[in-house]
Amino acid sequence: EVQMVESGGGSVQTGGSLRLSCTGSSGFTFDDSGMVWYRRTPGNDCQLVAILSRNATWFPASVKGRFTASQDSAKTTLYLQMNSLKPEDTAVYYCAPVVMDGNRTCEGKWGQGTQVTVSS
Repeated sequence: EVQMVESGGGSVQTGGSLRLSCTGSSGFTFDDSGMVWYRRTPGNDCQLVAILSRNATWFPASVKGRFTASQDSAKTTLYLQMNSLKPEDTAVYYCAPVVMDGNRTCEGKWGQGTQVTVSS
């Protein structure tokens, strides 16, 4: 079973930055599938915040221009760089292969997630 490990969250003030990291469990490589980032808000909304394919990356309007994504050359670690953070970005962030169900991802089915808190 695929398992993901998210890290790098924390508490920052509005306008601050954080870089999240995502790694897969043994037996998984990012070459096997595209990847996605989801976040679960304090109101329990599950929001898609990034889609990473082989040759392109997509962000919704809510984070576009503020978030960027990258991965290491070995494709073992995925990064989400978050700049100009807003209180609306407060959520638990999860990563997962694109083939996995989004709602289950937000429920922590594949990983524990990492908490991001942005205060005014």
